[in-house]
Amino acid sequence: MADLFESINLAGKTLNNRIVMPPMTRSRASQPGDIPNNLMATYYAQRATAGLIISEGTQISQLGKGYAWTPGIYSDAQVAGWKQVTKQVHDAGGVMFAQLWHVGRVSHQSNTGGLQPISASAIQARGVKVFIDENDSPNFIQAQTPRAMTLADINNVINEYRHAARNAMQAGFDGIELHAANGYLINQFLDSCSNQRTDGYGGSIDNRIRFLREVVTAVSDEIGSDKVGVRLAPLTTLNGTVDENPEQTYLAAIQQLNALNVCYVHIAEADWEDAPDMPRRFKHAIREAFNGVLIYAGKYTKARAQQALDEGWADMIGFGRPFVANPDLPHRLAHNLRLNKHQPETLFGGSEQGYTDYQTHDSNSINTK
Repeated sequence: MADLFESINLAGKTLNNRIVMPPMTRSRASQPGDIPNNLMATYYAQRATAGLIISEGTQISQLGKGYAWTPGIYSDAQVAGWKQVTKQVHDAGGVMFAQLWHVGRVSHQSNTGGLQPISASAIQARGVKVFIDENDSPNFIQAQTPRAMTLADINNVINEYRHAARNAMQAGFDGIELHAANGYLINQFLDSCSNQRTDGYGGSIDNRIRFLREVVTAVSDEIGSDKVGVRLAPLTTLNGTVDENPEQTYLAAIQQLNALNVCYVHIAEADWEDAPDMPRRFKHAIREAFNGVLIYAGKYTKARAQQALDEGWADMIGFGRPFVANPDLPHRLAHNLRLNKHQPETLFGGSEQGYTDYQTHDSNSINTK
C-alpha cells in the first residue's frame, strides 16, 4: 500500500508525493495572442509542492480554442510565455505537464477567429454554452454547430498535436497530457452518440478509438511515450458527449493506451451533485488493463484519496478546486489543517484576486475533522 505523501516515479522524475494539481481553466492569458504571463507563473509556482502539476488546458491551434482568455501553445510568443511558467515551477521544486487541448465542437467562431468549429460529426452540443470575450467583458453563448472533419482535417489536427508536444518540450514542460475527456475533440470521436461517422474513424469501438491512437502515436514519436499522459472521463456526460456502452468503450481505449506505453492515464470522475458513482469493479478492471500510473480526480478528500491508494486502483489523486484556494494544499493535508474556500466568482478571468492572493496556512486554524 502506498501513502499519499510517498514519492513515486513518473516520466524520469521522482515526485515528492502522490498529490496532483489537475488542469483547471482560469482564463487569465494575456491578450491579444492567448499568451501565458508572469501572473500565471506565480500562480503555478505557488502550488509547486504538488507531486505533479498539470497545466490548464492549452489549445493547440486557434481552431482548438473554446473559451476566452485561455492560453495556447502553438505560437512562438506562447512558448516564450510558458517558459517563464515552467522555470518558476522548477525553481520552486515542482514537476509540470502541459495539457494539450482541442475543444472540437465546444466552441464558437467568436473564439476561433471566425472559423466554424470542427468535430467527428456535424452534431451540435445542444444546451452547451461557451465563454466568450464580448468587448472585453465575459459572456456565454451556445456552442456552434460544427462541420464534420475530413480526412485532411484529421491529419492536420494530428500534426497540430505533434507540433504542440514539441513546443511543450521547448517550453520546459516535463511531459504532456492529452485532454481526451469532458466532451472535447478526442472524446467526441470516442463516444458513440457524438461520432456518427461511417468511415474508418466511426462505427466500431476500434474505429472510434483510432483518432486517439493516432494522436498518441504522433506525440509519442515526437517526445517519447514515457512523457505522455491521457485524461479520460468514462462515465461523465459533460458538454453533451454520451457513449452507449462506456465501460466497454473505455476499457478498450485504456487497453490501447497500455499497448502504446503512455506513462499515465488520468480518470476524471463525475463530480457534480447526484452524479453517478464510478463502480469499484470498473476501477479494478481499469487497473488490470493498465500497467502505468493511474490518476483519479473528482471531489476527493484526504481520507478518500488514501482509501483509493490502499485499494490499489489508484496511484495518484488529483485535488481540483482545493488547490485553487490552498496553494500549500499538500502541507495542509499532511497536517490536517483547515482548507480555505475558493471564491467562485473569480474562477474565470480577472487578475490576482482569487488567483494568487490566497494565503498559506495559519497555524492557529486547525481542522480536527
